[in-house]
Amino acid sequence: MTRITLISFFVLVVAVSLATSESGICSWYDAPNGAKTANGETFNRNAMTAAHKTLPFNTKVRVTVGNRAAVVRINDRGPFVKGRILDVTPHVADILNLRQRGVAPCNVVRA
Repeated sequence: MTRITLISFFVLVVAVSLATSESGICSWYDAPNGAKTANGETFNRNAMTAAHKTLPFNTKVRVTVGNRAAVVRINDRGPFVKGRILDVTPHVADILNLRQRGVAPCNVVRA
């Protein structure tokens, strides 16, 4: 393998990993006052945050539900219901028009 080919391959791998997207079911969650998120922050129902099973804490992602979108920061783990990929705060659920439905198909892309 030539050096150029090796470098091109590395750039491609990095680009694909940074542009990772995920599609699935999004839901919203709430917690009691004073509850701690998995990263140690106090849960804030008005924050632009979300729970994801594997993304590193403080990763920002753009979540799209239908024609609505929001950029959120991962600060918690979950959802713990099979088939769901993201739990958002009530504030984000309002922005995405998700609160009434409870769950909806979504797309999640690193921001």
